[in-house]
Amino acid sequence: MKKVLKALALMLAVGTTLTGCGGRLRYPTYYTLNLPAPPDPPPLESVRTSIAVREVQSPAYLRQGPIVYRTTPEEIGFYEYHRWAADPRTLVASAVIDHLRASGQFFAVSMYNGQRDINYIFSGKLEKLEEVDYQAGAKVEVAIWAQITRAKTGVTVWSNAVFEVGTVSQKNVPGVVSQMNRTMEIAINKLLSTVPAALAGDR
Repeated sequence: MKKVLKALALMLAVGTTLTGCGGRLRYPTYYTLNLPAPPDPPPLESVRTSIAVREVQSPAYLRQGPIVYRTTPEEIGFYEYHRWAADPRTLVASAVIDHLRASGQFFAVSMYNGQRDINYIFSGKLEKLEEVDYQAGAKVEVAIWAQITRAKTGVTVWSNAVFEVGTVSQKNVPGVVSQMNRTMEIAINKLLSTVPAALAGDR
């Protein structure tokens, strides 16, 4: 009988922990970066240059799923019930591919999978994608670094880094994510705006 009572007590304790206040389970809310794809015009007939985009790198804490915030420069926090539906690195890589295709500077743009029949390789790192609360008002920070190298020689032909700050007008997580979208779009546009047009004629 004592064993039965102990088992029942354990089940009640687990049930209370799972349901919490109000008797309901709390499920995470998932978000994504909704970066609009620019128009995708066909490249000029003279363009025969190809480029492949490597998987975007990032600090480990940006790959864990929860949306990140900082209350001090040294302290990183995570929203337990507000998470990315997809790895932000994947979304950034897809946006870069869309922009490079739309530029008309390359005949073929793809994800890098070790292929040898390409002219250039694009590598990038998402260094910041987070809410910042220790300055005046809530803000978001986005920082991206990237470079393009020749596939055959590994020589760097272009590099750029951008750091963008956006002010959050609606102080809740959906408002933060909306501002992250806007700030990320600005950052990617600035990052790729300096890719030299001369690469289109190089084979």
